[in-house]
Amino acid sequence: MGRENNILLKIRNLNTYFFTDDGVAKAVDGVDLELEEGGTLGVVGESGCGKSVTALSIMRLVPDPPGRIVNGEIFFSGNNLLTLSEPEMRKIRGRSISMIFQEPMTSLNPVFQIGDQISEVLRLHERLPKKEAWNRSVEMLKLVGIPAPERRISEYPHQLSGGMRQRAMIAMALACSPKLMIADEPTTALDVTIQAQILELINRLQKEKGMSVILITHNLGVIAETAQKVAVMYAGRIVEYSAVRPLFASPKHPYTQGLLKSIPRLDEDHGRKQRLEAIPGLVPSLLDLPQGCKFSNRCKYAFDRCTEEPLLVEAEEGHLVRCWLHERKLN
Repeated sequence: MGRENNILLKIRNLNTYFFTDDGVAKAVDGVDLELEEGGTLGVVGESGCGKSVTALSIMRLVPDPPGRIVNGEIFFSGNNLLTLSEPEMRKIRGRSISMIFQEPMTSLNPVFQIGDQISEVLRLHERLPKKEAWNRSVEMLKLVGIPAPERRISEYPHQLSGGMRQRAMIAMALACSPKLMIADEPTTALDVTIQAQILELINRLQKEKGMSVILITHNLGVIAETAQKVAVMYAGRIVEYSAVRPLFASPKHPYTQGLLKSIPRLDEDHGRKQRLEAIPGLVPSLLDLPQGCKFSNRCKYAFDRCTEEPLLVEAEEGHLVRCWLHERKLN
């Protein structure tokens, strides 16, 4: 997937399951991913496909019970995170790897000032005195574009708008200059204008800080503007992996093709909006997946072989796809 000496994060055969009274839900089922230093990897797919659970697995924050990482390896800077003790992992969270969660109102503590919450990260990981940590927190708010940071830093989360809360979350995530930032649907609850500002902010800060980013979203339009590589997930598995341009120019998996056809766009010839095509059916329950290819019950190209599980194969150089149609073409 990338040059070995330039790989910051390498995930191999990751399996994260949830053990419920109704059965075992394979939320992440044999996922392989790589991220180069300074790069941006987009992870895209519908709700329930395993994107967020993959991120929580990297952070070792999967709720146990009912969830558990049952197999796999997650190498970060050469160290397997799954073999570290909890105290060792706590030193990495917030310092080397940070995460921006979907909804800042539930991620920020409502009874503490914004400054206290950013300062806590600095005092914990960098052992800064209280006043110095507070002053650095003001600088972080200024960095992420919050106006009047000297005043805002003493406010509580409910006193900030949704966009400002998300900026405060980014300030907290960046406080210790992490090598890797995971952004899980960072713009979901925001209006379109603020979404664009937040994505532009993440892009700018990544370039300035030289950090790597995993951007999790259901929006392929966001991926097109921000990422270099993209992994498409469905029912806990990677179904397509490629550099961004080849994926948009020539998507290989029927699911990716369906996602791209559901993006609003203008007809290039006539300047008219094209009719959107919906992917038929619903995402299957992880407790009741189809046999073989997990997309087969929604795929118009399904044939007899799809009752067997396809492998992730290289359809073109650097462009991987999990689909029997391409295995048939390659043979």
